[in-house]
Amino acid sequence: MTLAQYDAMLPAGSKINWRSPVEKFARWKWHVRGNWNPREDRIPSLVWLGILWIGMILGFGLDAKSFLAENPPLLLHLHAAVYTIWMFLITAQVLLIVRDRVYLHRKLGWLLVAWACLMGIMGPVAVYSAAMMSVKAHGLYPHPLIAVQAVNLGGFLILFAIGLGLRKNPAAHKRMMILANVSLAPPGFSRILENLYPIRLNSPLSGFLYGFYGNILIIVLMLGWDLYRGRLIRSHVLASMALLSFDFLAAFLYGWKPWSDLTLQWVTAWAK
Repeated sequence: MTLAQYDAMLPAGSKINWRSPVEKFARWKWHVRGNWNPREDRIPSLVWLGILWIGMILGFGLDAKSFLAENPPLLLHLHAAVYTIWMFLITAQVLLIVRDRVYLHRKLGWLLVAWACLMGIMGPVAVYSAAMMSVKAHGLYPHPLIAVQAVNLGGFLILFAIGLGLRKNPAAHKRMMILANVSLAPPGFSRILENLYPIRLNSPLSGFLYGFYGNILIIVLMLGWDLYRGRLIRSHVLASMALLSFDFLAAFLYGWKPWSDLTLQWVTAWAK
């Protein structure tokens, strides 16, 4: 019996609206685990990764000439190499899943764990090296950008660790790993605007939008797609909101004078 035949048998006034908002409300349901085929998440992951690559290539490509003209120290070149290799490694991971090479994906995953630890070391090394390079060129100065750099790297390491713990939950694992890489995106995306449309940031909100628009864009696209498909994962939604909240905190600290004064003390101590 079809739904239409069943509906015709019901008394007047008690017919069921089979096009009711039930499905619309179901879109907002938070899933702990994906109750759909994990293969259906593979192409979206590839799209989000592609957007990250665009931000990295355009941002650092536009900035490369002026950066190299400053004769950066070897440690900054090593930092760039480590983080670039990471992008190729995470791309290989996504492509292995797209090509259904799950076994190789899992094996390579342990290399990524070790590489993430290396990034956790090279991140602070790069902050110190960049600060000392500027001190050598321009003298002592505050370095409030440390707040942004700390959120970028800290968010990456925390989200990566959470994603690693969720590896038996494919839907949550994929989203958390992409989100971990989103946390590293601001340096690339912000350089695009800095080169094309430099402005003076007058408020935490403008700093947040200017410096983290790449994060906002990708997170909105990811959550919007999942909402459209009715596939919101609770851990991913909460982690996305937490990341944006800390991004805003970093933007606030960047323009906060007490924080700037504190970073000047740090730079002064490092330069001794």
